[in-house]
Amino acid sequence: MKAVAYSQAALPIEDPQALVDLDLPLPEPGPRDVRVRVHAVSVNPVDTKLRRRAQVSEPRVLGFDAAGTVDAVGAAVTLFKPGDAVYYAGAIDRAGSNAEYQLVDERIVGRKPASLDDAHAAALPLTAITAWELLFDRLCVPEGKGQGQVLLVTGAAGGVGSMLVQLARRLTGLTVVGTASRPQTQAWVTELGAHHVIDHHQPLLPQLKAVGIDQVQHVASLTHTDSYFEQFVELLAPQGQLALIDDPATLDALPLKSKSISLHWELMFTRSLYQTADMQAQHDLLTRVSDLIDAGTLRTTFGEHYGAINAANLRRAHAFIESGQARGKVVLEGFD
Repeated sequence: MKAVAYSQAALPIEDPQALVDLDLPLPEPGPRDVRVRVHAVSVNPVDTKLRRRAQVSEPRVLGFDAAGTVDAVGAAVTLFKPGDAVYYAGAIDRAGSNAEYQLVDERIVGRKPASLDDAHAAALPLTAITAWELLFDRLCVPEGKGQGQVLLVTGAAGGVGSMLVQLARRLTGLTVVGTASRPQTQAWVTELGAHHVIDHHQPLLPQLKAVGIDQVQHVASLTHTDSYFEQFVELLAPQGQLALIDDPATLDALPLKSKSISLHWELMFTRSLYQTADMQAQHDLLTRVSDLIDAGTLRTTFGEHYGAINAANLRRAHAFIESGQARGKVVLEGFD
């Protein structure tokens, strides 16, 4: 089968060897695996981070978002059958979606939204899972609740932010404030439902006060947490919550103590990496997201289509993600 992989970490994305085309054997499903014929994928910051940092002894296929059709199932699979249209974000410790066929545990696979084509569906899984777990599992905001409380989302125009703003606005009573710095991204965050949009290149608290918000109960920090940490401590209410997904080099939590601010980390790969007892929660939430998409409650965060799934196009996509200029998701579809 056709696939795209890297075999040497730390190569600049401009290097033709940073990602290469190759042929690999067709994988055989384990007991709880579905084998998916991949139709479309999207690219996430985690793809670029792993390519730059993770050393490998043999070529590694990246890719953590896909939409496709179930081709075969393992002996213990009960949730899917061959021919089912699915979408998923995969697992960090298994071969990724940048291949014609991929093995995925059924417990982290969802039914593809019927109203979306493969490209628009592939934009959703990783960011939908991360945003859902941030809001409902880490910050523990109950659906339909949160009235009188404020959620600040930094980096709201990116993939996770684009889903988090929608989920918070549509499924909770929170006042949603997103940060974005360019007119295009500010318009995007407003379109997705944020009550207010502020500029993360300017001091945050004065901008919040300008729209009538003196303190924030919840912060979802999606990027550059170390740059904003002091500001978060200042603007968070006593007994507030700070949740993050990025990787600051250091994080001194002691300043959170006087306000009893709780700190939460979200990694959507935790359930699959540790085979947690509630691993199937990701199947359930992806299926719920499909229902919300088909009902028109949520929308895909598809941003740009970069053509077929091959090394050249994936190098372009990685370069764009690394530029920090992405709005929504970069998608590729089909193999040459």
